Amino acid sequence: MDGVDEVADEPRRRGRPKVSSDEDKRAHIVEIARRVFVKYGYAGSTTAVVATEAGVSKQTLYKLFQSKEELFAAVVGAHRRLMLDLPRAVEDLSIAESLEHIFMIDMDEKKDADRAGFLQLVFREAAQFPELIEILQREGMLASRQHLADWLNDRRAEGRLTLDDPASGARMLMDMIFGGMGPPEGRAHAWSGRAEMLAHLRRCIAIFAVGVRAT
Repeated sequence: MDGVDEVADEPRRRGRPKVSSDEDKRAHIVEIARRVFVKYGYAGSTTAVVATEAGVSKQTLYKLFQSKEELFAAVVGAHRRLMLDLPRAVEDLSIAESLEHIFMIDMDEKKDADRAGFLQLVFREAAQFPELIEILQREGMLASRQHLADWLNDRRAEGRLTLDDPASGARMLMDMIFGGMGPPEGRAHAWSGRAEMLAHLRRCIAIFAVGVRAT
């Protein structure tokens, strides 16, 4: 009985369920919103649908995002990591190897399809919503290009490459790689197979790396 009494006398360990932070909620909502935008298009998506799919109240969603446009901008910002893996820690790799990682040349096909699918959405609905292109440029491409220029500038400061204009080098690289992939909506027609496309992208990176190699 003593043992039973001891157990009975132990205070119950109760506590409120762990509540996720606003940052966690924001990341969750942004990921759900990306799926909703791709599935229904920008025109067919509403903040109410996103809130329902994310399992949050509209009040919670509006606390974090004031409008559908602001939510879309957040999705583009998150999608940026699918474009370039930057910023990243310093690594003991060649310039070419680092660039292959930055551009995620070996990205699995599902993630690559997610990346292409979101871009297809933007270009498909840009005629009706021209602000989408502006958001993609501001939150996506321009920010990504600046991260890449910063990375190139850091490698130049280390004496690992010679490049008089890192911003121009970043633009050159992005034009070569993303242009080489072909348009998101017509990639299957641009290349006979994924292996051929990847070989081309690696060749582009190798040529760039040789061109900027420190002498």
